[in-house]
Amino acid sequence: MKIEDLEAQGEVSQARVVRIGLIAGLIPSVFSPIASRSETTERHMEYSSLLLTAFAVLVFGVLSRRLQESPITPPMVFAGLGFALYAGGILDLQSAGESIHVLAEITLVLVLFADAARINLRRLRRDHNVPVRMLGIGLPLTIVLGAAFAYLLFPRWPVWETALLAAILAPTDAALGQAVVTMESVPVRLRQSLNVESGLNDGIALPFVLMFASIAAQEAGDSGDWFQFAALQLILGPLVGIVVGYVGARLIRRARKSGWISESFEGIVVMALAFVVYLLAQLIGGNGFIASFVGGMVFGNTVDTRTSKFLEFVESEGQLLVLATFFLFGAFMIPDLAGSSSVAIWLYAVLSLTVIRMLPVAISLWGTGLKLPSVLFLGWFGPRGLASILYVLTVLSDYQLDAGDGVYATVVATVMLSIVLHGATAASAAKAFGPRAEHWRASEPECPDLQAVPELPTRRLGK
Repeated sequence: MKIEDLEAQGEVSQARVVRIGLIAGLIPSVFSPIASRSETTERHMEYSSLLLTAFAVLVFGVLSRRLQESPITPPMVFAGLGFALYAGGILDLQSAGESIHVLAEITLVLVLFADAARINLRRLRRDHNVPVRMLGIGLPLTIVLGAAFAYLLFPRWPVWETALLAAILAPTDAALGQAVVTMESVPVRLRQSLNVESGLNDGIALPFVLMFASIAAQEAGDSGDWFQFAALQLILGPLVGIVVGYVGARLIRRARKSGWISESFEGIVVMALAFVVYLLAQLIGGNGFIASFVGGMVFGNTVDTRTSKFLEFVESEGQLLVLATFFLFGAFMIPDLAGSSSVAIWLYAVLSLTVIRMLPVAISLWGTGLKLPSVLFLGWFGPRGLASILYVLTVLSDYQLDAGDGVYATVVATVMLSIVLHGATAASAAKAFGPRAEHWRASEPECPDLQAVPELPTRRLGK
């Protein structure tokens, strides 16, 4: 049955589940033997969509350095391409995937592991008090404020599902506006604050997402002891991450010192370790995503100073999955807004990118001495991207929720706005900050905004 038929019959929830399965599983179906299709027209459409996508990757890759300081970002290009192929009728909506979790799980495992592994905890505690405040104070306040606005705007939703929406949209993706974390016109303390925050808040927000989803599913009448299930996931997941991350790091260190491992296999070994952590946690009843985040953090702070080299392979392979996620977001998630969006949903999306984000950031930075322009800059550049997309896909695939359609539509609307608004303003805002920073250097050389901090690795594409 076609998705459009389900929607015409009023089976919105079923249609959404089919779309989620399609989005998460499209990659394996695309690369299955195309020759098995009987219709020549369908085969040509399949080839055309793959050709255009590959060509877009090629062109954007060739021009990537030139485009770094432009308003054009990878998520903007590939989400737009996906939507264009959908609108042009080139994509076949009946292409079902073999697994509803494949794309979402693989991408999320690599992103969580690599992001956590990039952060040096000793430097974070010693030199990066701004992102620590934004994570420890700002993130919980963002969830609380987001839930409060959702409760007001969506009065028919169960209260725990308003909290779930807030938690899904709490993680930021600073690399959606890549210029703000790479252009040297922005003071290094501000750049690194956004970089560190976006690298850690997806993993920190995940337990809240899991907890709220479990309680919401229980109240929605879903069978099973979700409280016990969530407790086991929250306990066993981190344990697996700690043990396997540490043992894996020690093993790799020993193998390299003894000359057992070739340089060409170092990145492959790290990627395999990320999946060992995830799969082992899943097998024993823990949460594999939490395990991946914790395991990456333990691995990165145990292996040694060459962690960034280990992660180069993981990130380069992961970039293709990230691009695929944004492509599918444009092709199959944005079109869903046509029949499910409302004024309340778009209002919440705007509030999520402004008040719900910026007010908690301002409160968390009270007393740091940062000037108002810096606080506003840090508050605005909290884009919503990859983590929110993947969280809503995995949650709605695993849990039955009363307001699942509304949660899904609100997340899609918020991420779509963020891709456009933050991508369009990042380069210009970063350039405009340069003269202001130079003025501060001339008039107030000891200004807290200009404090030098060690630079941590920056993920190159977007979460």
